[in-house]
Amino acid sequence: MTGRTPRASTGRSDARVFSRVVRWGLLIAVAGQVGFWLFGAATSAAITDEERHGQQLYETNCMTCHGVQGEGTEDGPSLEGSGPAAVDFMLSSGRMPLNQPQQQPVRQEPAFTRTEMDAMIAYVALLQPGGPEIPTVDASAGSVSLGQQLWLSTCSSCHGAAAVGDSVGGGQIAPSLEDLTDVQIAEAIRVGPGLMPPFSEETYTPHEVDSIVRYVDFLRDSDDPGGFGLGRIGPVTEGLAAFVVGLGIILLVIRLTGTKE
Repeated sequence: MTGRTPRASTGRSDARVFSRVVRWGLLIAVAGQVGFWLFGAATSAAITDEERHGQQLYETNCMTCHGVQGEGTEDGPSLEGSGPAAVDFMLSSGRMPLNQPQQQPVRQEPAFTRTEMDAMIAYVALLQPGGPEIPTVDASAGSVSLGQQLWLSTCSSCHGAAAVGDSVGGGQIAPSLEDLTDVQIAEAIRVGPGLMPPFSEETYTPHEVDSIVRYVDFLRDSDDPGGFGLGRIGPVTEGLAAFVVGLGIILLVIRLTGTKE
C-alpha cells in the first residue's frame, strides 16, 4: 500500500500553515513599509522650512526631556496644550533649555536668536497643536488704576506690591518683573509658569491684561523715593542710617560725659 500515514499528513499540513503565515507576514511588512514611506513623504512635504529648522533645534536641545513628539518623559513634562505663548515665554526669558533636567529654570539671556525661537515655536505647534497663542499687548490702551486694582488683588501677594519679587514658601520664589518685556508679562498671565496659575481670557480680558502690564510699566518707570532702592517702599535706608548715626553720637556723648571728672 502507498497510503499516507497520519504523521506525514500532519507534517505537510503544518508546512502549508507555516508557508501561509510567512507569506502574510511578508505582505503585511511590505505594506507597512510602503505606508510608512508614503506617510513620511507626505509629512516631510507638508513641513515648512521654518518648521524643519525648528525640528533640528528641537531634536538637538529639547527632545531628550520632552520626547520625540513632545509627549514628555520622566525628565520633562509633556508639551501638550502648552501653546506658542508658553514656548515663547520659556525660550525668550532664557528659562529653557536646561543644562540638567533637575535644574531650576531661572531668567537669563536667551540661548537662541529670535529667528531660532520662532522656528522652534512653529515646530512645537506642529507636534502639539493648541494652547494659548502669543498675546498681542498694547499697554498704552490699558488703565493704570484698573491695573493697580488687579495687581493688588491678585499679583502682589506673590510678586510684591512693587513687582520686585518675593518668597512664596517652600523654597520657591515669585520672580521680579523688572526685566520682563510687556509680551512676556502677558504670556506669564496666560500660561502660568511654575507655581503661578494661568488666567484665561474668561478671567482676564485683553484690556485687563493691558492694564496690568501698564501698571507694571508704571512701577518700573517710577523713581525710587529717597535715593537707594529698597523695593520702592520709601526712604527706609536713609532713615536707618540716620538712626544708627544718631544713636552712635548719643552713646559717644554719654560715654564722654560719664568719664569726665
